[in-house]
Amino acid sequence: MERRAANRKGDGTLAWLRGRNRDRVVEVLRALGRTSQADIARTTGLSRTTVSTLVAELKDAGLVFEVDGRAPGARGGRPGVQLVLHYAPGAVVGIDFGHSHVQVALADLAHNVLAERTQDMDVNHRAEDALDASARMVDEVLAEAGVERALVTCAGIGIPGPVDRVRGAVGSATILPGWLGLHIGDAMRGRLGLPVEIENDANCGALAELTWGAGRDCSNFAYIKAATGIGAGIIIDGRLLRGASGTAGEIGHTTLDQAGALCYCGNRGCLETVASGPAIIRLVSEARQEAPNLARVIELAAAGDVRCRRAISDAGREIGVAVAGLCNLINPERVIIGGLLSRAGELLLQPIRESVRRHAVLAAAERVDVVPAVFVERAELLGSLALALRSSSGTLTAGP
Repeated sequence: MERRAANRKGDGTLAWLRGRNRDRVVEVLRALGRTSQADIARTTGLSRTTVSTLVAELKDAGLVFEVDGRAPGARGGRPGVQLVLHYAPGAVVGIDFGHSHVQVALADLAHNVLAERTQDMDVNHRAEDALDASARMVDEVLAEAGVERALVTCAGIGIPGPVDRVRGAVGSATILPGWLGLHIGDAMRGRLGLPVEIENDANCGALAELTWGAGRDCSNFAYIKAATGIGAGIIIDGRLLRGASGTAGEIGHTTLDQAGALCYCGNRGCLETVASGPAIIRLVSEARQEAPNLARVIELAAAGDVRCRRAISDAGREIGVAVAGLCNLINPERVIIGGLLSRAGELLLQPIRESVRRHAVLAAAERVDVVPAVFVERAELLGSLALALRSSSGTLTAGP
């Protein structure tokens, strides 16, 4: 009698187990968009043979198809084959508010980027203008791609600073002074008529690398954005770690010297005072008539300028000290270095690795790989799309 009852419920039967495994494969495809059979096996814990059989069934049913595996904007290398769910028509919008630009992109639910727009402007001090511009650019990408607004399910928004997710606002007036008191979520919902999700730029970068880039095959990693500021996006067991107030990953305000330079956050000796873009520029500008921007410093370093090379490598060593502390705390498989400073390549990465080996506990240092990000200029934009895609699929990117 007990066995017949169990069979009626379906628990424990081969048919129920097969159906549950098939649902797990579909869930992974829905969350990741494009992915490989190997990634599905790794994420679900199912054997490759089981995954292969289930994927074949999904293909036969017309629910899954194969696509070119290259990431958006990636160059070179073999494209590979990846799998995508067959979706009903639908799309999401991504909006990236940088300090000096607004970027907007449109993607379908299979994670294909359909259209993009960029506009340079003073976002720091012209918040309302930036919001208006983004709404206008959303209209433009919809028109270019021929997608009706009714098919858009969500807009993901990235901003260059801490996010107060309860209020949908900027969490620090010192970073974006013109945005103080502005409820971005309400303002953008009113302009777009869409649900919106908001994240800081480092978290968006982490989502971009998790979805399309150097973190696709990795469940635990830290993404470091090194540019004007220094921040981290942390992925734990495939989910974005935000923290109690949304400030998880503020690695740029790790104290390295209690008697050091005063930081805009009010503390002394923060990592950003010695290793951020402005700190590097100050160092190399002392012997120059005109201060170069960070991109120019990187160019000069690549051309052999010894002051620029030393400034960047010193910054890498300081970043590595903070990353070592992060490795001791969360024990990531990988640390992905992004942001404009990552354009310096091994001149930055090697000193980071050396500091991690020196300052992290041995077990953590031996297991972590420090690698360059796949995306730099488009990381936050693609991350805002990934944020919207995950929201649309019902995939949670933060722990309970």
